[in-house]
Amino acid sequence: MKAARASYVCLQCRHIWPKTTRLFPSTVTRSYSNSNSNSSSSSYTSSSITSPSSNSPLETHETTATKQQQQAQQQTQRPTTAPKPNINIRHIRQNPELYEKNCLERNYKNQATYPSRINALFDQWQARQKDGRSLRERSNALRRQIANPATIQHEDEASEGTTIVTDDALSHSLGSGAQRDVRTMTKDELLEEARLLKQTLSAIEEDESRLSTEMTELALAIPNLTSDETPRGSEPRVLTYINAPHPLKSEASDRVWRSHVHVGSELGILDFAGAATTSGWGWYYLLDEGAELEQALIAYALASVTRIPGWRQVAPPSIVYSHIAAACGFQPRDQNGETQVYALAQSASDAARGKPELSLAGTAEIPLAGMRADTVMEASELPLKHVGVSRCYRAEAGARGADTKGLYRVHEFTKVEMFAWTPLEHQAAEEVFDEMVDAQTEILASLGLHCRVLEMPTADLGASATRKIDIEAFFPSRAAQGLDDGWGEVTSASLCTDYQTRRLATRVRSPSAGGKLSYPWTVNGTALAIPRVLAAILENGWDENSRAVTIPECLRPWMGGKQQIEVKHRRD
Repeated sequence: MKAARASYVCLQCRHIWPKTTRLFPSTVTRSYSNSNSNSSSSSYTSSSITSPSSNSPLETHETTATKQQQQAQQQTQRPTTAPKPNINIRHIRQNPELYEKNCLERNYKNQATYPSRINALFDQWQARQKDGRSLRERSNALRRQIANPATIQHEDEASEGTTIVTDDALSHSLGSGAQRDVRTMTKDELLEEARLLKQTLSAIEEDESRLSTEMTELALAIPNLTSDETPRGSEPRVLTYINAPHPLKSEASDRVWRSHVHVGSELGILDFAGAATTSGWGWYYLLDEGAELEQALIAYALASVTRIPGWRQVAPPSIVYSHIAAACGFQPRDQNGETQVYALAQSASDAARGKPELSLAGTAEIPLAGMRADTVMEASELPLKHVGVSRCYRAEAGARGADTKGLYRVHEFTKVEMFAWTPLEHQAAEEVFDEMVDAQTEILASLGLHCRVLEMPTADLGASATRKIDIEAFFPSRAAQGLDDGWGEVTSASLCTDYQTRRLATRVRSPSAGGKLSYPWTVNGTALAIPRVLAAILENGWDENSRAVTIPECLRPWMGGKQQIEVKHRRD
């Protein structure tokens, strides 16, 4: 299936820093910021940013939540070794209404105020730049007079007044008596005024840096612009079905459906009780054919993707720097958060030395994206496509309820992930995006699962995605509980434009543009999220009469040719 193509949209990277849960000794949420970013980080130095001074007039308009976010960001400084982000803040300043509307459509209500705040901060930054420029002119004249008084005498007579500064900042600092022609001042007077000017300029530069950092942090918190293909609102658009029609409408009415929890317990291949004792709610054991089925799904997914020309298999790490995860856009959109990251506790000595914090990766997308962080790629390398399998860790697995029972929402699971860098052209990125969705469709169709393919709405997009397609499989247990007519997400594919590469400083050199550096686009997609697919196979493949689950034919080569998973000890 080919996904519909989106028209070109001028898109820049935005990001919200992640709230993390520490594994030891207690669970605490923390945020990561780019407070160390300076003006050189931005492609437009006049747009780069920092946190405002405490007496900024904007502070009185900040919400409590925003203040708490800034305090959290200040507590955890971004490591100096982290890739330096480069956000196109000029585009935000020039299109504040566009970004405000985009934030509201994506339910980023706090961030909707950021474009106007950036413009207000930029006005303050420009004012400080003007003050500094006047003072630097005066300082240069003083330095020349001190070094060689004769040089001043030969300056254009028509501009002799240019060495007399009437700037308000200078008047405030030095007093009205300081505005004198340098040619009439003694050396001691020149040295004293130069000293005071240096102090004043230092204060102005600090203000510029604070304003610059504040603008950058606000820009990083703004989500990516949305594709024209994305439905506005909260309702997805159904693109097509896989193995239609809907099972409940086509199967015999006397068929007995069971949940995967029941089936797994009956077959003796799932153990939730032992995992709850060992690790708590949200973990599980796979036993015998259950463990074999997991490995078969992994092998089949990897084989399916690597058969497509250009895809390379990677075994990525499961532990990453927290700032790398943050740069990829893994951050809740509100205080409660939809996703949290397990952060590894640091020793006091590591924290004192400023050693970067580590986290358990929530998806292989993070370490795969990080492979090319702070590097320059050649245009001939693109598109560069990787597929990797990893254990994934989600601290927030959802509220306890009917839809979270069993394998549907867990804290730790295995996932096969596709990730690619593409040329910064919409068509090239869409081709890779379509290729991912086609691979997902082929895999799920061959497993015999009933699915639907959805174009996800703005309310369901994360910070990094401009467009997202989900594939949902039919779960009889969810249908029995009245949850989404039985549908549940099993794969997802996202087009992220240059959101991640700008934050990870991943650049590409284009010979056709004279070697100019730009930012490639990224695309990511789930080949298989193993627990959910395994659960769907158990539920859809269960036969009540034989008390066995039929193994999909495509998986049998990886399960020794076995056709069914049967009850080991039948009851009388």
